[in-house]
Amino acid sequence: MNKTKRLTESAMLIALAVVLELVGRMIIPPMPFGGQLTAVSMLPIVLISYRHGVRWGLTAGFGYSLVQMALGASTVTAAFQPGYFGDEAMLVKALAMCLLDYVLAYTLLGLGGVFRDKVANRGVSLMLGSLVALGGRYLSHILSGYILFAGWAEWFFTQEGFPAWGGALVAQLSPTALGWVYSIVYNGMFMVPEMLLTALAALMAAKVPHLVEKQN
Repeated sequence: MNKTKRLTESAMLIALAVVLELVGRMIIPPMPFGGQLTAVSMLPIVLISYRHGVRWGLTAGFGYSLVQMALGASTVTAAFQPGYFGDEAMLVKALAMCLLDYVLAYTLLGLGGVFRDKVANRGVSLMLGSLVALGGRYLSHILSGYILFAGWAEWFFTQEGFPAWGGALVAQLSPTALGWVYSIVYNGMFMVPEMLLTALAALMAAKVPHLVEKQN
């Protein structure tokens, strides 16, 4: 496939990813402090990587990260305003949020093709690649959540209506450990279901003729 066709196809798949996310926003309530389960909106980016290789996939993932920043412009803009993080490190934290929650998180979706030459079964290869790609995004959100929002951990686990094990965690863990657990749990509330749904969708997508054919 020549460069023009590859660019066109990638642009179409990125556009499909955006459409799937917007559809998800219409039918699935967002998380209260950011993050949302979508209609497997990251699968098109995983497909780009599978069809064209990880190097091109990472490039497409980076492009998609910029689209995500545009879609989340209100959050990004707010992060650079006084009071959002509530301390003198506002600029550093705002930049960290942009890097970890957008640029790195979505660029890592380009790892979706990592197994395309290692696992013969296309469905299994695409499924495993999707788990690695979305797992990378999850880890990036975990790091961001700990760095930027660990201070909310005790409140999160002891808020009214939270299961009793939350209070037990607060009593037993150090503030550092609690911050990590908070980030893992909070981000896992939308990323773990997203990973599982995307893996299932990848298995199904692999059954469509020509959809997962390698282009280079």
